[in-house]
Amino acid sequence: MLTSFAGATLFGERYGDDEPTVLALHGWQRSHTDFAAMFAEVAGRGMGGVAVDLPGFGATPPPPAPWGSAEYAAALAPLVAELGRPVVVLGHSFGGRIALHLAAAAPAQVRGLVLTGVPQLGEPAAGPRPPAAYRALRALRRARLVGERRLDVARERYGSTDYRAASGVLRPVLVRVLAERYDEQLRAIGVPTELVWGEHDTAAPPASARRAVELLADGRLTVLPGVGHLVPIEAPAALAAALERLG
Repeated sequence: MLTSFAGATLFGERYGDDEPTVLALHGWQRSHTDFAAMFAEVAGRGMGGVAVDLPGFGATPPPPAPWGSAEYAAALAPLVAELGRPVVVLGHSFGGRIALHLAAAAPAQVRGLVLTGVPQLGEPAAGPRPPAAYRALRALRRARLVGERRLDVARERYGSTDYRAASGVLRPVLVRVLAERYDEQLRAIGVPTELVWGEHDTAAPPASARRAVELLADGRLTVLPGVGHLVPIEAPAALAAALERLG
């Protein structure tokens, strides 16, 4: 059943009859329903939980401005306080970016982390360059030699599938989070952290998770054979097992 949280600024669902001890955050273009199978796995084990639709997805309205992960985490802070106890935060993909900021900024309220398929986790700042034609147009726009509309057309042509599918404020949100890196947050996190990764995850390769473990004070990586990026859908039992390891 869809439920409102944090003064009706967030919408999602409560799972299980126990008091919530898990907060689950979904990936880009996904929703809280991705975690239904995982919460079914832990039903009756004292692991009630909440999964929310992040702002701009599912039933939750979009953010008022192009937020980054830190602003998304700040928007979730009232919900974490509302739960009334330290929780384990489970973040998939985009939700994992936010989970990192939550754990680093509110260590008293986050007692553990489960991360899965988080892009750019532990990667160096350099990434693949956009096509030369797009870079040239961007330079022309900075010089005010072409208009914003022409650059928008180029973004439509050369942008990623996620960018082309996004609309409104979510486009600049995506641009902003794609520029983020998380070494600072990884080094600041002191709680036990489980990284559960698909062997065939091309959006967030396991190599970046291996480097992230080296930056964490208490990190453990599990790589799932034959699994891709959508671990909550493909391997919910593996996430349930990670939650159980954190108690």
